[in-house]
Amino acid sequence: MAVFYELEAEVIVVLKSFIWPVLVVVGVVWLTTNSVRSAAVDPTSITIPMPKSDSTSKETVVRVNQELARLRSEANLEMANPAEELTVWRRLSLALHGTIPSLEEIRKFEADQKPDRLERWLEYLLNDSRFDDYFAERLARSYVGVEAGQFLVFRRDRFLDWLTTQLHERRPYDEIVRDMISGTGVWTGEGEVNFITAGFANDEFDPNKLSARSVRAFLGQRMDCAQCHDHPFDHWKQGEFEGLTAYYGQVVNSLAGVADKHSKDYVVEDRLTLEKRTVEPSVPFHPEWLGENGSRREQLARWMTHPENQRFERAAANRVWALMFGVPFLSHRPVDDLPDPGTNPETATLDLLGEDFRKHGYDLRRLIRVIAATDAFRMSSIYPLPESEQENDGDTLQTAETIQQAKERWAVFPLIRLRPEQVIGAMLQANNVRTIDQNSHLFVRALRFFRENDFVDEFGDPGVDELQDWSGTISQALLRMNGEFSRELTSLNPLGSPGRVATAGSTPEKKIETIYLVCLTRLPTEAEKQYFIQRFEKDKPDQAVEDLYWTLFNSPEFSWNH
Repeated sequence: MAVFYELEAEVIVVLKSFIWPVLVVVGVVWLTTNSVRSAAVDPTSITIPMPKSDSTSKETVVRVNQELARLRSEANLEMANPAEELTVWRRLSLALHGTIPSLEEIRKFEADQKPDRLERWLEYLLNDSRFDDYFAERLARSYVGVEAGQFLVFRRDRFLDWLTTQLHERRPYDEIVRDMISGTGVWTGEGEVNFITAGFANDEFDPNKLSARSVRAFLGQRMDCAQCHDHPFDHWKQGEFEGLTAYYGQVVNSLAGVADKHSKDYVVEDRLTLEKRTVEPSVPFHPEWLGENGSRREQLARWMTHPENQRFERAAANRVWALMFGVPFLSHRPVDDLPDPGTNPETATLDLLGEDFRKHGYDLRRLIRVIAATDAFRMSSIYPLPESEQENDGDTLQTAETIQQAKERWAVFPLIRLRPEQVIGAMLQANNVRTIDQNSHLFVRALRFFRENDFVDEFGDPGVDELQDWSGTISQALLRMNGEFSRELTSLNPLGSPGRVATAGSTPEKKIETIYLVCLTRLPTEAEKQYFIQRFEKDKPDQAVEDLYWTLFNSPEFSWNH
């Protein structure tokens, strides 16, 4: 009997060692199978809201277009032709969600024949929680950087959650900024406080870091040089930087969190004499905007966001413009290096956008709607060269100069390389027929989260400088050509779009059209279609599908915004 019990116990142990893995496998198969089944849901389930544009936003768009026309006229430039609506929608999806439209969305968009469909589909993108998540990450980079910082006093994820919530609740932008500058409390409980604790480095609070970052992020200008000496190329003085920094000089941190110690002086050491001196808070212009009440940081927050502080509204307009196009309005300068208001006629467009932004409650969504409706956003990325340059194929230098001028004067939509998260976001979405969003299966969302992080790590993250022009590298091209991500996302399996297109496509022509829509958000040209039909006839059908996915993933059109 004892031997029997011992055998029974061993059997139970063996069964337990197998049951859990089997259950996990069965669970995954069940989940993924249901995911595949649900992929066949009719795309008409997508709800498209009504457009939010009104007469005042249309007036602003007209004024902006007139200003853009003036810029083109001064340089004797023609405007590029209007872009296809699917192309404009791809730009919107990349800018607001960091990915391309899904086939499910494309089918619904194609079926929508109402004249204002782009405006309504823009509302769909802005109302989707993916916009809150994606735009919060893009904005957070200018506020707290991308580093994890000092774990004991800084939680970037907590700041990101807080900022996402502010966007979701549609809080005015000036209120969000005031909360960041004047926040108090514990960084794990009050997300905005992490803007302040991001100023800690090596266990020491560095108010200079916060001062420089505030001017860059909220005023769109750079006075970092003035930390050590008067700015060599601008009007900023060292005393102005010190006076501004003194507003952060009373910050203290304790178990109760971040607070202001009103009796604390801001003391600096003179670099030449090594003598210490107390610096009183001061601002470089319009001290009356500070007000009289509140802590130093509350006064600074009022000054930064004062309705008459044109730098604040221009900085926001320029950053949102850069996120929409991939490049700032003054494309030859960093996004946080604008000239002073009223000193450069080429920035009049930002004055108009900033004015509308302020007059309508610092509403970020309205600012996006206005920018998305301008001629600059709706035009093609193909510039119509003058006949003289079309005929003279050898004069490439003149052609390059013409196109460069057209880009700087917004006569053509700029060709901008996709950022790493946009590349992998587009690849993952192209691998799925249905939209990957908050309603996707947990398995699909988890897969996207881990794959996106791994890809960005390998591809390289440009960090806070993501809106500057950057070149692709050979290793990045090889990652897309031969990497594990490319192999997984182009291979045929029952979960991905390659497998579904291979089995569901009735003819090679239908398969080619669907793959082009999934990857490039457009149908193939007749020449492209005929070429690949020949390849489908020569190769094995499944192999031809995989090869076409791989080819389009590695095409310039896939990895550039256009």
